[in-house]
Amino acid sequence: MSRYVIDTNLYVAADRDLAWAEELERFSTVYLPFIHFHAVVAQELLAGAIDRRREKLVEDSLIQPFERRGRVLTPSFAAWKAAGRILSQLVQRKLMSPGGFKRSFLNDCVLAASCREVGATLVTLDRDDFGIIGEVMRFEFTEPWPE
Repeated sequence: MSRYVIDTNLYVAADRDLAWAEELERFSTVYLPFIHFHAVVAQELLAGAIDRRREKLVEDSLIQPFERRGRVLTPSFAAWKAAGRILSQLVQRKLMSPGGFKRSFLNDCVLAASCREVGATLVTLDRDDFGIIGEVMRFEFTEPWPE
């Protein structure tokens, strides 16, 4: 069975839409032993917390349960280097312009490299960015919800 990492955009979608929340809960219930929480996702969710209540909610309901179970993926030095190579290769192949990427895309490169390193499949709504990353580095990603 594959390991899964759920991208930030799915947690945000679940926060904003009851149907997405129900789908995330269903997937999480079935695949919980195989789901890992990624440090990049924690950083993005906490950065988007608009007040102390939201920050506590993210910490208590999403981050801490995975921390307690030892299922947090943290990018290694090799993953950070791979992310840099992804960006360099995208520029060299003229798929992106130098400096023409947002912070979120930099995070996506680290997330992709880290998932590849541990053999995890990224579950994401962001087919565009991860498709571009996939042009220069092979890794597993899928749209919601894999069965």
